[in-house]
Amino acid sequence: MRQMPPAHPFDDDKLHEECGIFGVVGVTDAANFIALGLHALQHRGQEAGGIVTHSQETGFHSARRMGYVRDNFTSQDVMQTLPGDIGIGHVRYSTAGSKGQTAIRDVQPFFGEFSMGGAAIAHNGNITNADALRKELIERGSIFQSSSDSECIIHLMARSMGRNIPARMEDALRKLEGAFSVVAMTRTKLIGVRDPLGVRPLVLGQVGDGWVLASETCALDIIGAEFIREIEPGEMVVISANEGVQSNFPFRHQASRFCIFEHVYFSRPDSILGGRSVYETRRQIGVELAREAPVEADLVCPVPDSGTPAAIGYAHESGIPYGMGIIRNQYMGRTFIEPTEQIRNMGVRLKLNVNRALIKGKRVVLVDDSVVRGTTSRKIKEMILDAGAAEVHFRIASPPTAWPCFYGVDTPQREKLLAATMTEDEMRQHLGVDSLRFVTLDGLYRAVGEANGRDPKAPRYCDACFSGDYPVAPSDMIEKGFTLKPAAK
Repeated sequence: MRQMPPAHPFDDDKLHEECGIFGVVGVTDAANFIALGLHALQHRGQEAGGIVTHSQETGFHSARRMGYVRDNFTSQDVMQTLPGDIGIGHVRYSTAGSKGQTAIRDVQPFFGEFSMGGAAIAHNGNITNADALRKELIERGSIFQSSSDSECIIHLMARSMGRNIPARMEDALRKLEGAFSVVAMTRTKLIGVRDPLGVRPLVLGQVGDGWVLASETCALDIIGAEFIREIEPGEMVVISANEGVQSNFPFRHQASRFCIFEHVYFSRPDSILGGRSVYETRRQIGVELAREAPVEADLVCPVPDSGTPAAIGYAHESGIPYGMGIIRNQYMGRTFIEPTEQIRNMGVRLKLNVNRALIKGKRVVLVDDSVVRGTTSRKIKEMILDAGAAEVHFRIASPPTAWPCFYGVDTPQREKLLAATMTEDEMRQHLGVDSLRFVTLDGLYRAVGEANGRDPKAPRYCDACFSGDYPVAPSDMIEKGFTLKPAAK
């Protein structure tokens, strides 16, 4: 999927995941389970969602809608149109430049009719050679219905000579570069695949006699499913109600490079990644920050909600009292008010408000998960000072984001990333704060369980947004002129 500017004027200073996927087989009314699972994955994509199911009596059924899951997949009028005991779903973050430009034709899952029957597919990640594949497919006669890179998979499957749909999917996915976690379905089988590097997450669960695939474990919890295990990097599972889970590894083995930013920000704090609690990892990042970047202060405050676990860890390790110095308005919807220029200038005040009684006269440590463009950080700093804070110190629970992501994250162009053009001290001056410190890359690795920090020769995670070390060269972007970081000598 393409990296474009974020859609919402109040969320323009965060990185965004581009989708969440969910699938289930062997349960009555699969669509209800899928709707619940997608609701739990809503943080991974808020612009649109889709569900495809199959009924032995009536065949394939599909519903794709713009907006939240709760607004589209809760009415019986919609859910009754999605019968069957097998299905997949997808939530999408807009990548078309703005919410108003998002086309329903780009909403997944995508469906294709093959000689051996129909199949639907939903994809989380980004295909870095999609432009070249798309051009080749169009030249050979393929007609694309969407602007999504993910549709390439359907067309590659259609051209494969594989004996069945799983075989055709293997053949198609071998041609892809980049990151992909996929859920797919036939009339009787649920299929899950992760790319050889395992950049994006995918987990397996069991509910009653049925099976579940999901982007995160929090989506298993909501339907009462038991977490079985993660799908391994490079693994394909084919699941049916009668035969259970069958596994194989169709790709050349590579050392895994899971996205470390899933630990920092993307995944829900109540999910489990790599056997680790996301919440506990984020708390430990705060501990590392306190050790690496101590400061004399009176109060540690999170920038809600994503900075909260790290702020708790920082406060505990430093001994500085923790307090909710900033309160989030939980009821501000994305269509709360027409974003006129006057409203835009109000900025984060519509979403966040300062607890003045707590802040006044204090030396405040603000803990946030990241700094991307810096626009929101500056506004929050101004709010804290307006409330009477004596000093403002920023502590950031990730290293400086200096490189764009090409593996399924909505990232600005490199020149718009603050850390790409400024040193840490220049960023401090730009933000106008008394001090600014980021957790080091080694500190981040220690927080996720790597006691010796990052091994520069064999890093365990994909950390390209911090290091510029891309595990898969983004061939389409290189073709367009993107310059990779020079290799270390």
